[in-house]
Amino acid sequence: MIAAKWICRFLLAFASVVPLHAESARVVAQPAGKLYQGFYWGGVGTDQHDPTEHDVTPEDVARYEKAVGKKTAWIYFSDNWFESRKFPVEMCGWIRDLNKIPYIRLMLRSNVDQRHSEKTFSLRKIIAGDFDVDLRAWAREAKNFGSPILVEWGTEPNGNWFSWNGKWNGGAKEGPARYVTAYRHIVDLMRAEGADNLQWVWHVNWLDEPERKWNRLENYFPGENYCDWVAFSAYARRLPAVDPNRAEQTNHCRRIRLRFA
Repeated sequence: MIAAKWICRFLLAFASVVPLHAESARVVAQPAGKLYQGFYWGGVGTDQHDPTEHDVTPEDVARYEKAVGKKTAWIYFSDNWFESRKFPVEMCGWIRDLNKIPYIRLMLRSNVDQRHSEKTFSLRKIIAGDFDVDLRAWAREAKNFGSPILVEWGTEPNGNWFSWNGKWNGGAKEGPARYVTAYRHIVDLMRAEGADNLQWVWHVNWLDEPERKWNRLENYFPGENYCDWVAFSAYARRLPAVDPNRAEQTNHCRRIRLRFA
């Protein structure tokens, strides 16, 4: 059993939010019966809305919170290394100024296109230490930021749309194992720099794609010592008129929770 806190990433979630204090030492698990609600402003691939998945402003957050009638606990965005390898201090800063937690998708990728192998930031190169200098510098800046940050690397590894999926890294024979090695390498480097304010999120998809035994999400788990939170993507429509007991999204959540029982 994976003993970690949970984040369920919804397309739109109506939930009661327990306030977080951005200056506290850690992001704590929500009380029983409560959910944290986050805000993600992003597109997919060449989507014209926001292909870089970080073009969000405080005004966007305010409009969203007004629309749903709830406050958000964290702001979720992509840190694309094809744009910059520096820690995104400015964006994290305004998020903290709103008394929210920055939740960073650490995206070591060459572009936003999907379903292709990665040439620059490949798992082999990460494991070989090609980016150690940049990763250590990123970690030091995160440490200097001081307050809590949620961070994930290798988002949805059991989905073949991202280049860190096993399909693009040796397939059934070594793909998931290579991902785990790269994941641990990144976390070990950043912890060695003293970035203890980083809380690591292992974020998978609710459905394995392709649905093959070697590609099961469990095979990508880096270990409890490398995972503070478990997140899973479960996209579906969730409207007030829909019976939550029959909602597609609810079924996704139930299915994946059973796999961690």
